[in-house]
Amino acid sequence: MSALTITPIEDRTTWNNTLRQFETAHILQTWEWGEFKRETTGWQPLRWAFRRGGQTAAVVSLGVRRIGPLMLMYAPKGFVCAPEDLDTAEQALALLEQFSRRQPTVWLKIDPDIVTAVGVPDTPDDQPNPVGQRWLTLLQQRGWRFSSDQVQFRNTLCIDLTQDEEALLAAMSQHTRRKIRIAERRGVTIRPGTLADLPMLYSLYQITSERDGFLIRPYDYYQRAWRDFMEDGLAHALIAEIDGSPIAHVILMHFGRKCWYFYGASSSEHRDAMPNHALQWAAIRWAKAQGYLIYDMWGAPDTFTESDPLWGVYEFKRGFRGVVTRHLGAWDYAPYPPLYWGYTRAVPALRRLMRR
Repeated sequence: MSALTITPIEDRTTWNNTLRQFETAHILQTWEWGEFKRETTGWQPLRWAFRRGGQTAAVVSLGVRRIGPLMLMYAPKGFVCAPEDLDTAEQALALLEQFSRRQPTVWLKIDPDIVTAVGVPDTPDDQPNPVGQRWLTLLQQRGWRFSSDQVQFRNTLCIDLTQDEEALLAAMSQHTRRKIRIAERRGVTIRPGTLADLPMLYSLYQITSERDGFLIRPYDYYQRAWRDFMEDGLAHALIAEIDGSPIAHVILMHFGRKCWYFYGASSSEHRDAMPNHALQWAAIRWAKAQGYLIYDMWGAPDTFTESDPLWGVYEFKRGFRGVVTRHLGAWDYAPYPPLYWGYTRAVPALRRLMRR
């Protein structure tokens, strides 16, 4: 097999159209996500096509960030190639490794959207994916390390949207179907969001973060994410209301074959009207109507025990009967091990000190 060569792509339409051809194309590898991270967090995107014989075999949007004289590199949900094409994967890894060795790189992090197994571990539904298992072996053989810093969710629940709506609804738990009906009886209505709704969407997000105890970024960050992606046709907001008053929302991201439930928020009022169940059912139906094949609920526990921080969210999501889908997770390549070990020990210690 001939060697891969790298061709930079510097045009948005060309990049997104090339990325869209791949089964595992992800919203976090789009042109828009690279620009969003450049402008909000300083990650500079490099967009490469790995080509062989005039054909694109893989692509990567690689974020590069400088910390003093040192470099950090991260390809969120990348690189992207046909999952079963391990020869291309190995050559792409080699080219990325070579690039990281040309400068004082602390780490090169990747988390390709490759499925390693489906089902809850150690249950009758647990089914390893042979292709994903070969990826794990390849990374280990090349000296990559499973990262202690998992930026994205490793596990999620995915709903097959090729089923008709009746089958989707029938597959849900009885408890979930009942709550969807309760929302309808109690007057919950769903409408699409617009750019004019952005301040309200953030206000509900603030309420949710305070109630549930998680940190969020300032308004400008989310305004940029939600506004730009809505304007570019890659995000869609759905708002639940009672008597015209907003009480909850979801923001969906969509690209390629998938639609993702990225953000959700709710008021502390009318929670007994079950707006979140109504919103998820509306989101599933919207994604199916748009022609997406998979609805990704974006997040499930790392360990499927009640002590996991995501267990409560998982309890809600699994009522919709998506398939638990486990991915590779993030892996680090350390071209200069002393830099890697020093940095990965110093940064967590600094974070703990700042929290205290």
